Amino acid sequence: MADFDGKVALVTGSGSGIGRSIAELFAEQGAKVVVSDVDDEGGEETVKRIKDAGGDAIYVQCDVSDPAAVEALVKKTTEQYGRLDAAVNNAGIGGDQMPPHDMTVENWQRVISINLSGPFYGIKYQVPAMLENDGGAIVNIASILGQVGFPGASAYVSAKHGLVGLTKNAALEYAAQGVRVNSVGPAFIRTPLISALEDDPDSYNMLVSLHPIGRLGEPREVAEMVVWLCSDKASFVTGAYYPVDGGYLAR
Repeated sequence: MADFDGKVALVTGSGSGIGRSIAELFAEQGAKVVVSDVDDEGGEETVKRIKDAGGDAIYVQCDVSDPAAVEALVKKTTEQYGRLDAAVNNAGIGGDQMPPHDMTVENWQRVISINLSGPFYGIKYQVPAMLENDGGAIVNIASILGQVGFPGASAYVSAKHGLVGLTKNAALEYAAQGVRVNSVGPAFIRTPLISALEDDPDSYNMLVSLHPIGRLGEPREVAEMVVWLCSDKASFVTGAYYPVDGGYLAR
């Protein structure tokens, strides 16, 4: 019996990259999966891949910076599958890379609204749905930059630090009600965006050099941690931050 037979998982930002790998692994483990993104083509492709592999999934478009859209996403999940057991707040953007004094207010607000407010809206609407079935598990995708700084990424670093704090507090709020909340901090992962840097060997090799393990991570390696945290195998784990970083933070 797979770990998630009879259970339902929701993954935002799952039209590509890490989110897609998380959605696919949930499906492999028996979950019915709600795939969500602003990229309809990517989201539908994730659903197709899951169904082609014998899984069960639907796609729901959602801009996580819009609280009404997040509420509608959770409602669609419970209408379609009758419950919500696991939710992964993965959707995020990097934003413009520049020092704070050069950054536009619009860029700051957009990064914060997607990377920090988005997971807050997720928790706000995911928790009540989970409590209807005696609990569940939420994982927020933070970053190594939820622990350290990085030049040019003030908005992103601020959002991810805030997300780690939100995770800890939400874990305390809902522990006694059976909802576990954790965060995962990936380092640089070989998503399509990062892979494009392979055409620029100097930049790519610089990123690799930041990871003592000697390479970038793979989306599946992040997915394995996320799905474990949502499983009963992690039943005593809440309020934690888990880096998946090839030793980045150990330097």
